[in-house]
Amino acid sequence: MRKRQLGSSDLFVSEIGLGCMSLGTDEANAAAVLEAALDEGINYFDTADLYDFGQNEKIVGQALRNVRDQIIIATKAGNRWNEAKDSWTWDPSKAYIKEAVKQSLKRLNTDYIDLYQLHGGTIEDNIEETIEAFEELKSEGYIKYYGISSIRPNVIREYAQKSNIVSVMMQYSILDRRPEEAVLPLLHEKGISVVTRGTVAKGMLSDKMLEKASAKGYLDYTYEELQKVLPSLKENLASTRSLAEVAIQYNLAQPAVASVIAGASTVEQIKENARAARADSLSPEELSFIRSFTKANKYEQHR
Repeated sequence: MRKRQLGSSDLFVSEIGLGCMSLGTDEANAAAVLEAALDEGINYFDTADLYDFGQNEKIVGQALRNVRDQIIIATKAGNRWNEAKDSWTWDPSKAYIKEAVKQSLKRLNTDYIDLYQLHGGTIEDNIEETIEAFEELKSEGYIKYYGISSIRPNVIREYAQKSNIVSVMMQYSILDRRPEEAVLPLLHEKGISVVTRGTVAKGMLSDKMLEKASAKGYLDYTYEELQKVLPSLKENLASTRSLAEVAIQYNLAQPAVASVIAGASTVEQIKENARAARADSLSPEELSFIRSFTKANKYEQHR
């Protein structure tokens, strides 16, 4: 499995990372999936304190404890469950982040977190205070590096200018090209890596295509447009490989992208994701076709 440097850090992440949210709470199955990921050369595991009320972090930490020095664990904070555990509130305060990291360390059964990420963010936040929290955690040795998980260009610009983030996790796919307009060029220029999610667009950019489409469409695509776009992508680009391979290679063609985070709940899905990462890169002609045939979506909010 090829690896790419994460921003200016000394972390080199596999081109496919495992999004651990989809592991579920069956510990035996989750352990099998995590072991399969290691066998495929995946070294980047992304979780969050929000997932399964922290149980996800416990499962990841337990399953990977014997290879801790060989892997990169990324987790997130900023959302706090209420007492009833039926909703959460946004809290990017310094006090909360510095307490949340200690709880994540306990659940992960580790002394440090490789990449600690703010799990969202708005322009109304006290961004300077949040940055201060991450910088203190870094100097105290609780975390190695920090980043944010956000699709909001205005928030991303603030952190890119004011902080030492090494990465931004964001939704990006052939059907959601919004980051190309406002974010990817900026982050590449500043040496900040992008970690992508939502790469197969809720399954539409897989061989299931329209089976996964909603009658309401997707972003600024109507269902009728998806009926034209998806089969054409398959016909022109995926006659000898899966559409998911094309989708993942489209993301990896972006110089700012370090890794594609893909979820998996079975061993076979892990193998499919790894195959997609190892597939041939898209040719300039294929990239040109995709960009001319799909929408260059733009953010209408968070400018």
